[in-house]
Amino acid sequence: MRASEVVSGRGVSNAATLDRVPASERSPRAAKARVSAKPKKERAPARAKVRAQEPAVGSLPVLYMLSPQRFMSPFDCNMAVDSGYKVVLPYDGVGVADVGALVQDAIFSRPPKARTGVFIGGKDITLALDMMTAARSAMVPPFEISVFADPGGSFTTAAAMVACVERVLKRSVKRGLKGLRVSVFGASGVVGFASAVIAAREGARVRIVAHDAIEPLVALAAFAKERFAVTLEPVAGQTETLKAKLLDVSDVVLTAGPAGVNILPRRLIARAAGLLVAADVNAVAPYGIEGIDLFMNGVPLPGCSTLGIGALAIGDVKYKTQAGLFRRMLTEDTPLDLDFRDAFALAREIVSAPARPAKRGKRTSA
Repeated sequence: MRASEVVSGRGVSNAATLDRVPASERSPRAAKARVSAKPKKERAPARAKVRAQEPAVGSLPVLYMLSPQRFMSPFDCNMAVDSGYKVVLPYDGVGVADVGALVQDAIFSRPPKARTGVFIGGKDITLALDMMTAARSAMVPPFEISVFADPGGSFTTAAAMVACVERVLKRSVKRGLKGLRVSVFGASGVVGFASAVIAAREGARVRIVAHDAIEPLVALAAFAKERFAVTLEPVAGQTETLKAKLLDVSDVVLTAGPAGVNILPRRLIARAAGLLVAADVNAVAPYGIEGIDLFMNGVPLPGCSTLGIGALAIGDVKYKTQAGLFRRMLTEDTPLDLDFRDAFALAREIVSAPARPAKRGKRTSA
């Protein structure tokens, strides 16, 4: 060893170490044996432990979220994660023609029975249902997975609103929707239209109310007849006079207009003596029905006997419904196609479940 190396900090340390090591162990081979012997015993168990912690192939829940819009709703992404999906992959700008290739890429890259799902969002019910059909057509047995459509949250929100109305009707007048006259304001939107279709499927006589031109609602009624075999009657409701006439011949009113827009003033509701239930999904003041409370769930609106259902009462059921359908995708052994019909069936179960008794807190001494 050169003198300059011994003088440096590293050289001094190495020199001292060599002086303490026996001559028989100073060879390069002996040094290598000393260094490598111990780690060999530690690495093998460590590698085995890592392999034991790795999930089995296909067991990790993965959800592909397809939206024809330029973004996927953060609301739906959060719902999917909180419901049990570990990997959520949103795709935006997806058209019907794109769905098949995306679905087949998803299914063929994982083993059959893998925990893979497809969610379809957007803001267009027709497009969402067409995308759902394209997704199912792309499946190749045994590589089949579940598909859940809920464009704009419309299916689960509409299901929750109609289920809440049905519960209030059964509790207050001991009957369901069959034969009742239901007027839907905001039916040109996805929630209003889905609510109208669900109510009509339950036997209600449904009017969809135009706030502007009636022609778009005529087209929606034709689509509902062709696609779902239900009858929706488009009617004019652009003025307070027209709204008052509608309320006089309505048993139930559903409002699903834009956030912060009052559709039915209190004075109109108060004059509608035969109106049984009024429900609103607008959670931004001013609400769709004046005088309604967000948490109202079957109590009279101010100054009248009409029973009100507010947006947050509906929202609680909507949240549980969407989460429940996501969890069903994860737990069912057979592939599912979930739309507004499944959402309404689950929302009915949720509102019919007996309330759990509140847990009593531990009593503390003064």
